[in-house]
Amino acid sequence: MTIVLANANPTVAEPVDLELVLAVDVSRSMDADEQALQRAGYIAAFRDPDVLQAVRQGPLARIAVTYVEWAGAGLQQVVLPWTMIHDRASTERVARALEATPFERMRRTSISDALLFSAQLFGTGGFEGRRRIIDVSGDGPNNAGYPVLPARDQVLAQGITVNGLPIMLKRGYTGFFDVKNLDLYYEDCVIGGLGAFLVTVQHPDEFARAIRRKLILEIAGRVPPSRTVPARIIPAQINPAQVTPAQVTGPSESTDCLIGEKLWDAWMHGAE
Repeated sequence: MTIVLANANPTVAEPVDLELVLAVDVSRSMDADEQALQRAGYIAAFRDPDVLQAVRQGPLARIAVTYVEWAGAGLQQVVLPWTMIHDRASTERVARALEATPFERMRRTSISDALLFSAQLFGTGGFEGRRRIIDVSGDGPNNAGYPVLPARDQVLAQGITVNGLPIMLKRGYTGFFDVKNLDLYYEDCVIGGLGAFLVTVQHPDEFARAIRRKLILEIAGRVPPSRTVPARIIPAQINPAQVTPAQVTGPSESTDCLIGEKLWDAWMHGAE
């Protein structure tokens, strides 16, 4: 299927309410069923009339979206190029494009590379958004590539907001690389920026509902009151060079933003 970008002149950026990168985890820790549920959730969300209604309620009544799949360091691919969404036909084109894309599964988990790769996509699709958001999903901590915290802060310094969809279907330590409180890891180490939030998925039946809710909140520019970002996260509208230590304290003491790297190193050295 061919996706036709709305702006045929690459020298003139098309104004939109939001530029949204959907950065979706396809690492091997995501089993085939989880991957299918995740993809189906996005397909259903783009076909949901409430998602389109949220788009139409924006000042310009149009957004631009791209869909990226990622795994380890250097393993990212754009599944859906930048595409304008403004009517039912455009949401259906996105849904069909995702339906037609084969599934991929790749090694390791580099949230940091996913964030840095996604940030580079802004400004490349012929659109100029009033807001720029990376929405990153995943079922485990960063264990490859650049450390996640400095990568996240580098993205925030560009005025980009990072939201999260931590997938917590395998509660507890069911695997060597699992972390118990992935939602807290995402809150402290991954998300950030103006209005950033996360929505968790803790049961297979929640995928579609969580993705739909997350997209509506992002498109509408709203924040769920129960999962607002703590003050220690740098707001995207602040110049990091002007931030004082009182404004940014970093992650809480209970969160180790290098836990994934430590688990990988222990596994490589034969830990049980």
